[in-house]
Amino acid sequence: MNEERRMKNGLVRWFCISLFFILHFSLFTSASAQIAGLNTLSLLDRGSSARTAGLGFDYLSLYGGDVATALDNPSLITTDLHNQAALSYINMFRGTNMGSLAYARKLGKVGTLVFGFHFNSYGRFEEYDEEDNYLGDFYAADYALSVGWGMWIDSNFSIGANFKPVLSQYESYTALAVAFDLAGSYTSNDRRFASTLMARNIGAQIMTFDETVEHLPFELSASLSYKLKNAPFRIFFAATELQKWNLRYNDELNPTSRTDPFTGEVTEESWFKGTIDNLMRHTLFGVELNLGTAIFVRVGYSYRQAMETVGADAFNMSGFSFGIGLKGKRYEFSYARSNYHLSQAPNYFTLSYNF
Repeated sequence: MNEERRMKNGLVRWFCISLFFILHFSLFTSASAQIAGLNTLSLLDRGSSARTAGLGFDYLSLYGGDVATALDNPSLITTDLHNQAALSYINMFRGTNMGSLAYARKLGKVGTLVFGFHFNSYGRFEEYDEEDNYLGDFYAADYALSVGWGMWIDSNFSIGANFKPVLSQYESYTALAVAFDLAGSYTSNDRRFASTLMARNIGAQIMTFDETVEHLPFELSASLSYKLKNAPFRIFFAATELQKWNLRYNDELNPTSRTDPFTGEVTEESWFKGTIDNLMRHTLFGVELNLGTAIFVRVGYSYRQAMETVGADAFNMSGFSFGIGLKGKRYEFSYARSNYHLSQAPNYFTLSYNF
């Protein structure tokens, strides 16, 4: 018992030291570049599970023995995932498809490993020269391997890390990057409350497309979930992009200032309204409703996504996500639909199975 405690203490010290140095380096080198849409390898910035997508999140803080969600949150990698596999497929926009595979294996006293593979295929493209001569077809895709490790420190606290080498192949251009995720979670004794603090996509490019080094989509975030004692639903909340306060940008369709066409007087947006708008862009909300023991209904909302895709004169369902889950004795199937725009909504499918 003492030997096991010393081993766990050593792993925790290693984890904390690694977190301090890697976060310090990542924040120092990328703080000026964390602007929406200006990061590369967006494959790293998307959740893998239909359950996660149905709630509108990138990852979940939830103790529940699901390898599909543990693929995105390594602090959820625990021994009860042993010999569980998950397959996910995402039908994005026309010609674009994503998917992932995950498998968990327990290591005994030193934790559990989850092996994963992600891909993002952008489809087939036609190549032409400057004189409009057809040269053939080419493909563009991103691929990522992942090895995740996690363990319980005690009955309430768990830690985990992901190692993710990523390859991008666009026609004859190739880029390679290495990224890490570090996460720590707390779960209450009754398992009704759970919270996670995570640093995602810590790393850098090793090979670049055109000798221009681009920044990975680094993110520092926190999330929590809570199930009321006598209610059949669980509430989810997340605070995202904590490394950067200002997530707003100039939108010509929704300007922050107005000019009177007759007097020329300019009315600026109030400080309070701008602050609340920026604060809300950091938040995500979700609810999972349990209909018995086998059926789950999920709804999520992202204010930031809604604001970045809102129409000029009409309300649409951008920012909302919906999902359903079916759970059996050895399997779980989940479906989700996440609305990016009135005319475009990716469909997520995940199947998990305990061997």
